[in-house]
Amino acid sequence: MTKLLALDTSTEACSVALQIGSELLTLDEVCPQQHSKRVLPMVQQLLSQAGLSLNQLDGIVFGRGPGSFTGVRIGVGVTQGLAFGADVPVYGVSTLAAMAQAAQRLHGATQVIAAIDARMAEVYIGRFALHNGLMRAESEELALKPAELSAFNLTGDVYAVGTGWQTYAQELLQQQAAIIAADILYPSAQDMLTLALPALTAGQFIAAELAEPVYVRDEVTWQKLPGR
Repeated sequence: MTKLLALDTSTEACSVALQIGSELLTLDEVCPQQHSKRVLPMVQQLLSQAGLSLNQLDGIVFGRGPGSFTGVRIGVGVTQGLAFGADVPVYGVSTLAAMAQAAQRLHGATQVIAAIDARMAEVYIGRFALHNGLMRAESEELALKPAELSAFNLTGDVYAVGTGWQTYAQELLQQQAAIIAADILYPSAQDMLTLALPALTAGQFIAAELAEPVYVRDEVTWQKLPGR
């Protein structure tokens, strides 16, 4: 029986999910700037509910970004700490892919453009399509200004998910017609589990020390900005 924990702190939401065989336990909270305080109690709550300890897990899945730099770092750091202590492997899932998977789960979407508000008048954005029940990237994940979206040119039903579509709806819709799924603003750990299961079966989980965040935007430039 597969036992997987997933957590994500890369956006304003803090999300934790636990899969035990076919049973799924989830906790999702919108708690801006409270992630470092909330994520471990949420993990503990689900493990207690399931009567599991960390070292009984087959692995830990984490949101690898893109998202808030601080949030992505917290998620990777917490995952590494838990995984080191329990000696279990880890696997990173794209936050954009997780939201695309949510659109499949909730709306039966087959084409999705996921966008997270990246501040500085940009979005983190990626295009996904359904292959064998899973949302797979059809483009690179990019940080761009909404007016630069024109490269996608998708036809048919395209679902749009994430905070980027709330902040820049008008600009993005001018570039790409889409159905905005207002119920999917943030990535959820349960969708990360769905995307990670095939990787577990394929032996693609890695040692905790190899866990890497994906920032998309150049981190160095960001650190040189005034006030950062």
